[in-house]
Amino acid sequence: MNTPNREWIKFMREQYPVGSRIRLTEMNDPYSKLKPGSEGTLMHIDDIGTFHVNWDCGSTLGLVIGEDRFSVLPPQTKELKLYMPLTAELFERNAWGDLEDDPINLYSEDLCGYEDQITAALLRERMPEEKERGLMHWYDEKDSVEQKVRSAVFTVEERDRKLWGVAECQVVGELTLGEMITLKEYISGQASDGWGEGFEQREIKVGDGAELYVHLWNGDSSWSIQTEEECFGPKYANGLPELCFSVLPGTGDLICIKRGESGYYPSDWNTKSREQNEKLANYNNERLGVTPAQRRAMEVGSMYGWQAPGADPASYEQKQQMGGMTLG
Repeated sequence: MNTPNREWIKFMREQYPVGSRIRLTEMNDPYSKLKPGSEGTLMHIDDIGTFHVNWDCGSTLGLVIGEDRFSVLPPQTKELKLYMPLTAELFERNAWGDLEDDPINLYSEDLCGYEDQITAALLRERMPEEKERGLMHWYDEKDSVEQKVRSAVFTVEERDRKLWGVAECQVVGELTLGEMITLKEYISGQASDGWGEGFEQREIKVGDGAELYVHLWNGDSSWSIQTEEECFGPKYANGLPELCFSVLPGTGDLICIKRGESGYYPSDWNTKSREQNEKLANYNNERLGVTPAQRRAMEVGSMYGWQAPGADPASYEQKQQMGGMTLG
């Protein structure tokens, strides 16, 4: 088989992005255990045009154009949500039916009652060109973000008694840290100077003839754009390690504690001696850089919850500096 040129390889990578689903028709390999109809996920296309596939059956055998027969199915996507705090101005009518000159400033916690009206307004704002890819229609870079993020649209969602602006994205595969940063910067730009700039100038009719003007972005220092995990995931105290070793008070067994998880894991290094297990815990924690204050905070977090005051190593460090607590 002739090696494809660079332009052809580039074309194939654009047409068949990482995460595309592959279905095998026929393989020219008598030793392969893959059967016609086998499916897998495309990992990458190398410089000679081989399709490297993570097959559902566990195989990673590659496919060669011209020798193997297969079809590329539409890539499977998963939803990624990026959350932004909302602000708005509400102009009410006075006794003569005129709009007041001075608006009432509203924030995310004030806007839950307007969710339906804001959602409808966001839908009306979408342009015909955005039918397939939403905001990504206007993305003008030919890079991996353009390939992986198939669509993105603005909507709103109530969480924790607040109404959030949300960019709902359909993504193929996993975004790298750099790709996530690029996507957040692009969505932020659309919320501030692009799509959102036009939206915030459109009045939204609400009860009694009042008009609501909603901002997806604002210049306040508290504004942010975060993933669901970043925005609503469990918050841990600063300075907690991912892992530490400890000893069960009752039995003296050596255990491992993982940040964010309830309970503990038995250690393979456990001995029958409490004293020896304590030495092992101290030795391993020292190797991991875990301080006695961090160990105590991890013990409390695993037993009483990671939001408990005692799950913060700073409280023990402060008391230790004051001479009011012995750790160990």
